[in-house]
Amino acid sequence: MKLKNSRSVFYLFAAMVISSVVIGSYCKTKFMPISDAIAAEASDKTSTPVKSKYADVDVDMKLVKVGEHSYYVQGKAGIATDNAGFISNAGVVITDAGVVLFDALGTPSLANKLLQKIREITDQPIVKVVVSHYHADHIYGLQVFKEQGAEIIAPDGIYEYIDSEVASSRLEERQFSLDPWVNENTYIVKPDTILDDTEKFTVGNIDFTINVIGKAHSDADLTLFVENDKVLFTGDILFEGRVPFIGNHTKHWLETLQSLETNQVTALVPGHGPAAKDPQKAITLTREYLAYMREKMAIAVEEMIDFDEAYKEVDWSKYAKLPAFEAANRRNAFQVYLSLELE
Repeated sequence: MKLKNSRSVFYLFAAMVISSVVIGSYCKTKFMPISDAIAAEASDKTSTPVKSKYADVDVDMKLVKVGEHSYYVQGKAGIATDNAGFISNAGVVITDAGVVLFDALGTPSLANKLLQKIREITDQPIVKVVVSHYHADHIYGLQVFKEQGAEIIAPDGIYEYIDSEVASSRLEERQFSLDPWVNENTYIVKPDTILDDTEKFTVGNIDFTINVIGKAHSDADLTLFVENDKVLFTGDILFEGRVPFIGNHTKHWLETLQSLETNQVTALVPGHGPAAKDPQKAITLTREYLAYMREKMAIAVEEMIDFDEAYKEVDWSKYAKLPAFEAANRRNAFQVYLSLELE
């Protein structure tokens, strides 16, 4: 073949090189031993690790054991966006038929990290998440456990929050302030089961009691008692050494507190901060406080005294120096006043 010029020579040479590379690659794959081909394919698939759908979060999270089957993780004190949003607690109860959680932390990333911690000690499925109340720092992790197939249980009244402008604006704000751990894929999970009264259930070999408190710290609150371990998860209504938040089911809550005193609770885990050093003292303080408030407000209701006037006449000196008195006491008294009117 006669070539007209040097450019034609160059093009022909380039075509021959490319053909050689392609044919060589084909032959290498086509005639590679099957075992080598499989290994090469596996290598290609594992060279790039699969990313989690939830952004990693670098916080110190440890499962603290408070009973034979019961654990909790403790968030650090701070405002809602501190510590990557890890400011609240979550409870974990491991049974021989599944895991029951109490609350779900403040971001999906935190919940995913909690799931990883759980997987270090059990492969049991997550079967239920009992939600103490619908505030952002306790619920944004719910979607992780919902995706695991868990039943979400919450107290009656939570739709006052879910359907509110506050809920949507708070989520929008957290998508900015806690990005990337809360983002456009984060959503508020609606409960599968809503309770308006005491509920007992059993998972595996463990018995549980949910006590619905009503409107207390939020529009709807509840607690979870692990009967076998005598561990009480209280959410944000009851802390050691401070004025509690009281709901509108005060008669039932008082009876429950009396029962818990009898049962000798061995661990009390609040919604924030460490487990109580003296859970019985915390329960007794709350029971005495509620009994005193019901006694004083009952007189006002019986005599048809206006709430403002009745509140001023009560001697609150025994509790006035306790933390959270200014924030909670008047609201508590009004809840008790209203519940006694209904009774």
